[in-house]
Amino acid sequence: MKRPARPEELQLWARVAETVKPMPGRTLPRLPDLSGAATDALPPKLTGRAPAATPAKPLRARVPPPPAPLEPNRARRVVREHDPIAGRLDLHGLTVDHARPTLERFIFAAFDRGDRVVLVITGKGNQGEGIIRRLTPEWLSAPPLRAMIAGVQPAHRRHGGDGALYVAIKRRA
Repeated sequence: MKRPARPEELQLWARVAETVKPMPGRTLPRLPDLSGAATDALPPKLTGRAPAATPAKPLRARVPPPPAPLEPNRARRVVREHDPIAGRLDLHGLTVDHARPTLERFIFAAFDRGDRVVLVITGKGNQGEGIIRRLTPEWLSAPPLRAMIAGVQPAHRRHGGDGALYVAIKRRA
């Protein structure tokens, strides 16, 4: 439910509305009279010192911390192919809107199968600044995937290099 406009908001809107020229055949709507009755409805001001104004902080979306890297011994075993890569997901050619749900379905399925390490191929993007490449670690560290991910690390050159990620998946409890 919308709250009613405050008198100071109505005054501000009236000042803005004065600067508007109506389209041909239209008139400006009448605003309520704000002369004295509206100011009586305002709560009395508190006496004493007013709190110091604090500068407004810009609102930013909370970005989850990046996922932990793979354990060194595990990363070495994966690179040397002593630990098999159980699955591969190629996100080439997908938009951001399609890539995230595809990644989530893939990780859920790998977790259900009991896979330990999977390879996610993001590609490098144009000039090495691909949006999917940049967002994939954030997606993996955000709920609901972060509970299933043990670590994420850029892949070795033979598995795609900077355009791919090793994703270690936790064991099912």
